Amino acid sequence: MGDPTADTMKGRSANRSHSARTEGAGAGEGTGQPTAAGPRGRRELLRPRVLLTRFRTPRHPKLWFEIVLIGVSYWVYSLIRNAVPEERRTALRHAADVWSLESHLGLNVERSINHAINKVDWLIVGMNYYYATLHFIMTIGVLVWLYVKHPGRYGPARLVLFVTTWLALVGFWAFPLAPPRLMTGGHFIDTVLVHRTWGSMSQGSLSQVSNQYAAMPSMHIGWSLWCGITIVTLAKPLWVRILGALYPVATLLVIISTANHFWMDAIGGALCLAVGYTVAYLAYGRWAYRLPVAPAAESATASLPQK
Repeated sequence: MGDPTADTMKGRSANRSHSARTEGAGAGEGTGQPTAAGPRGRRELLRPRVLLTRFRTPRHPKLWFEIVLIGVSYWVYSLIRNAVPEERRTALRHAADVWSLESHLGLNVERSINHAINKVDWLIVGMNYYYATLHFIMTIGVLVWLYVKHPGRYGPARLVLFVTTWLALVGFWAFPLAPPRLMTGGHFIDTVLVHRTWGSMSQGSLSQVSNQYAAMPSMHIGWSLWCGITIVTLAKPLWVRILGALYPVATLLVIISTANHFWMDAIGGALCLAVGYTVAYLAYGRWAYRLPVAPAAESATASLPQK
């Protein structure tokens, strides 16, 4: 065979160099990772499967963005809710229909509970303030807890809450409903009016800016159920999970005792929440609370699937 010539050595060196470049260009193929630069890597990142995976990978929430988003969203929600025409006659007719249906089913319990609880002054006054304030405090508190302790699950859980709330606007528009306390001949007690407690949007100047016939669905129930499910699923101390489970139950008792809702409004709120969880499941590909506690890395290549 003989010793290699200079030309032969040069050819072998060139072949090794070409092989190294080829392996480097395809290094990402075996691991599902594209190269850092080049048109092929960019094409990989734009593939539908890769885009879906990246979309379904929660990112770490940004505090300033969340504050602005929640603030603006609630302002728009309130604006739209209160802009829905107050169709008094239709709302009263719907209330009579709901009451008639519950009576036919033998489940028209709201008036009895309303009158019974109203006899206990300290209890009904406490419920009036509960109704006016706690749904804000609890919902924001659970959002903050998720943001701090479960940032990877914050985005999907927030999506559930947002879908539930915006879906409620459709209900307010499509089915205006008077609360029991405003029913004609319903003989319900407006506990806020009777006990002169703060918090009702139906008295004073606030009655001119609040839609009094947006009772179906009940967002007190939709939001409290969201809080309860989140706490029961993610909290570790048993006593915290028990309180989380009791919170929507207590809220149901409050909305009935204060004659602000029929129990069927609570069913409407629960259905809206079910749709919210379904949308989040379809968006992220799994149950919101089964996602990783911590968000994935922000790098684009980290979200690429294995081939």
